[in-house]
Amino acid sequence: MENVTTGHWIFAGIFLTGFILYLVWSYRKDLRLHRLHYGGSFWVLIGIVLLLFLFYIFKRLFL
Repeated sequence: MENVTTGHWIFAGIFLTGFILYLVWSYRKDLRLHRLHYGGSFWVLIGIVLLLFLFYIFKRLFL
């Protein structure tokens, strides 16, 4: 990492801050559409996490 200068870190920080602010702004702008089209996606996420947890438990028990 000896080739990374202070200017690189400043640029990375500014870029990351701007990118995160743009993501938040974009998400807030489309929040009504997200609620309309992706209303039940939370339960899908819970199901996937539960399935992965069960795979982990069964792997530990039987292998």
